[in-house]
Amino acid sequence: MKRIALFPGSFDPLTMGHMDTIERGAKLFDELIIGIFVNTSKKSYFTSEEKLAIVKESVKHIPNVRVITQENELTVSVAEKLGAKFLLRGIRSIKDYEYEKEIALMNRHLDQELETVFLLAEPKYSHISSSILKEVWTFNGDVKEYLPEAVYQALEEKRENSEK
Repeated sequence: MKRIALFPGSFDPLTMGHMDTIERGAKLFDELIIGIFVNTSKKSYFTSEEKLAIVKESVKHIPNVRVITQENELTVSVAEKLGAKFLLRGIRSIKDYEYEKEIALMNRHLDQELETVFLLAEPKYSHISSSILKEVWTFNGDVKEYLPEAVYQALEEKRENSEK
């Protein structure tokens, strides 16, 4: 049986922490599908189409990774359609653990066959989040080392276009 995992998230923007989880997860599974989902509690900076292009560019060097977008279905439903038996999630802190545990338990309630696999963040990425990076970048702080090059370039293009 092919081991397929879904890594769901809003990825707004994709960070080096996400990339670390993706690269490590790609070694654990035959296929890793990055699912760009809508987080209804967050305001997106990039459109779904922009995120799709940016994430595809950032992961093109990993042969067993593909990227999809999804805006109106439960994660468990998408996983089932994709044939994914695993959800991949990254954990940076105890706060993340508590949040992710609740989601994993609900997903388990919805689909007994779907397992959630947690990877602990590398310490150098455990303090970063998309939200923090967007905030620092908005006020011209240096966030380049925490973003894949394609993401950094997309942010810079947004800044240039907003200044015109």
